[in-house]
Amino acid sequence: MQQTDILIIGSGIAGLTYAVKMAGQFPNKKITILTKADTNETNTKYAQGGIAVVNDLKHDSFEKHIKDTLIAGDGLCNKKIVEMVVKEGPARVAELINWGAHFDKANDGDFLRGKEGGHSESRILHHKDITGWEVERSLVAVAKKMKNITFIQHCFVVDIITQHHLGYLVNKSTPDIICLGVYVLNHTNNKIEKILASITLFATGGNGQVYRTTTNPAVATGDGVAMVYRAKGRVENMEFIQFHPTALYIAGARGQAFLLTEALRGDGGILRNMHDEAFMEKYDERKDLAPRDIVARAIDHEMKINGTEHVWLDCRHFPEKKFTEHFPNIYQKCLSIGIDMSKQMIPVSPAAHYSCGGIKTDEWGRSSIAHLYACGECSSTGLHGANRLASNSLLEAMVFAHRCFLDSTKLLSRKEGTVKNINEENKETGFIWRQNKTINNKDIPDWNAKGTSHPKEMILITQSLKELQLLMSDYVGIVRNNIRLHRAMRRLDLLWEETENLYHSSTLSPQLLELRNMITVGYLIVKGAGFRKESRGLHYNTDYPEKSKLVQNIVL
Repeated sequence: MQQTDILIIGSGIAGLTYAVKMAGQFPNKKITILTKADTNETNTKYAQGGIAVVNDLKHDSFEKHIKDTLIAGDGLCNKKIVEMVVKEGPARVAELINWGAHFDKANDGDFLRGKEGGHSESRILHHKDITGWEVERSLVAVAKKMKNITFIQHCFVVDIITQHHLGYLVNKSTPDIICLGVYVLNHTNNKIEKILASITLFATGGNGQVYRTTTNPAVATGDGVAMVYRAKGRVENMEFIQFHPTALYIAGARGQAFLLTEALRGDGGILRNMHDEAFMEKYDERKDLAPRDIVARAIDHEMKINGTEHVWLDCRHFPEKKFTEHFPNIYQKCLSIGIDMSKQMIPVSPAAHYSCGGIKTDEWGRSSIAHLYACGECSSTGLHGANRLASNSLLEAMVFAHRCFLDSTKLLSRKEGTVKNINEENKETGFIWRQNKTINNKDIPDWNAKGTSHPKEMILITQSLKELQLLMSDYVGIVRNNIRLHRAMRRLDLLWEETENLYHSSTLSPQLLELRNMITVGYLIVKGAGFRKESRGLHYNTDYPEKSKLVQNIVL
């Protein structure tokens, strides 16, 4: 058993921002960051476009950014949260810059600001076309200087420890579920250990690997969402999966696809079909700068009516300096597969990119489970609604990491001991945090692996993963209908049954744990999609092509 004061699962922009702030505020507290891969292998690292923020009030305004976000969210954004993130965002970006992150500047010293789909003004701060890499680099550097932060790599979190593990009845109606820590599979010794903490933050990232092709890295398997759901926490709006319109198409490829940032279209890139037609004007008056849900559906439609597997992104008219200075990483990637962007169009197709739903939180990042916070892509804060506005995600992660920090500070300032002192209700979310029982850490059981054995055939896991990704891509992709969703659910039920049997009889491995989590996430996406009897934002069902008058979040 290990004990820590603050436990953080995930080392992207959300987890690291929170860690650095907590370490600075509480130098005597032990802060532990768990990652299932290398520290810098996160969704943050692969974010190309940048950070949307209003820091030029001469040409932009908070009101415009708020309006753009609400329009993109298609009626499901929480306006209070949108206003909060947009207005608090500049201070958080300024902190990031003070920590050493570099953003591109013009000769006069002002920031170079890009424009992306859905934005009415140029407000995207960027570092060439590898903004996420630069953000991750700067935060890791700062965190590693903090003496009270410990990084533990290659540890896979199996489940959240709650009263359930002490024999108490816990279900969706339990008002005082408490996170006491986590069970962890340690890759170095293949043993499952328990780590107890006063406060736990989930910053576990997205779930793009549920689909056959995604811009997300291999670690994006929806682990945090799945664990919270199993622990009877609240999860919402999982049906809203954003497909990035322009991933580099390579015939026969599966898994992580190379992202072509929206900034390419922001700078004048034009989408064309097999007939060399600039087709976006048929779908939206904003043409290639329409929000991602519209562009992705347009590309999907063009591919289907023409029987092709991709469309083209035309950047041949760009000045050569733009390739070398603004998009050097993309330029070199295309050259590596024989495409000269200055002379040839780039084959692109949509790929799973971002989950707008996730662990339901309030305005302070508190989940429905006491002492468990969530921020970053694994959370559902109310900012994105039915569709995320481009480059709002890094901003959201920093703002909510800061707010989790502020609320954690209040929590730690209470009397030391167990959580029996908590008795507060957030009226907006209806979350009630209360616990009148004192829990002794010694009562928390060790993991019981009795009766399990190593699986004889790895094919049982790898084949189920292929089946999951195939059915999610074919049945629960950009365009859906009731028959597809019904088929997807039936097949998911079978996969779940087979995998649960394997889970209870086998020695646990990262591959089995990820498969289990992804099946749970797939179920939540399909369940949410089935409940939503309308087409809104990223969820388009041909059986319900219109928006419903009842605007609601689907809470599971």
